[in-house]
Amino acid sequence: MQHLRKGRKFKRVRSQRKALLKALLGNFILHEKMETTEAKAKEVKILIDRIINKAKKIKDPEKQVAVIRDLRTNLSLVVVKKLSGDFTDRFAKRTSGYARVIKLAPRKSDNARMAIVEFVD
Repeated sequence: MQHLRKGRKFKRVRSQRKALLKALLGNFILHEKMETTEAKAKEVKILIDRIINKAKKIKDPEKQVAVIRDLRTNLSLVVVKKLSGDFTDRFAKRTSGYARVIKLAPRKSDNARMAIVEFVD
């Protein structure tokens, strides 16, 4: 049973799953829209809320170094710069719900459920 177990496994070991999510998050932040499977889209949506809430704390000078260090462990420098500049101003009024998942028709090749993840506003 899956009671009290968070996150999806994606039939991967921990290191491969972590690398997959890191790549998905980086590409999603850079391109601001992404088409992927529904399960991956839902997982990215959960993680992007946490990351943007952390990035909002960059404006506080006392927490700035610690927040950047924390974000750099999971994301590339280009992505962190984009987060600290554009996204903190863009989502200043919101507390959560930065992304939306739009379900699409199944993929023809393997009938996998597909979805688009995009930023709100």
